[in-house]
Amino acid sequence: MKTDISSRKDIKLIISKFYELLLVDKRMIPFFEDIVAQNHLEEHLEVISDFWNDILFNTTTYKNNTMQKHLDKNAFVKFEKEHFSIWTSYLFQTIDAYFQGEISERMKNRATSIATVMQLKMNVFKK
Repeated sequence: MKTDISSRKDIKLIISKFYELLLVDKRMIPFFEDIVAQNHLEEHLEVISDFWNDILFNTTTYKNNTMQKHLDKNAFVKFEKEHFSIWTSYLFQTIDAYFQGEISERMKNRATSIATVMQLKMNVFKK
C-alpha cells in the first residue's frame, strides 16, 4: 500500500520524476530549454519543491510570484490549453505512481486550480 505525501523529500521525489516526463515531451520541452541549457534544472526543481511544500505543509520558503513567472515565459513561448492538460496529466500520473492519501489528493486539486487560474489569466482557457 502506498503512503501519503508527508515531507518535502516526498515532494522533491514527485517533482523530480514529474520533470523527467516533461523534459522528454516535445510539446513541453520548449518551456524548459533555457533552464536545461543554463544548467539550472536542479535549482529549478528545488524552487518548485519549495512552492509545493508551502502549499501542502504551510511553510514559507517560496519567495517568487508564480503567476508572473509564467506570464513572463508566455511572452516568449506561448502556452496553449493543451500544455496545461499535459502538465496536470503528468503530475497526477507521478503522484499516483508513488503516493496515495489526503495530501496527495490535495496536491492534485491545487494543481487543477492553479492550472485553471493560469489559463484564465493567459486567456487560453476556452481555446
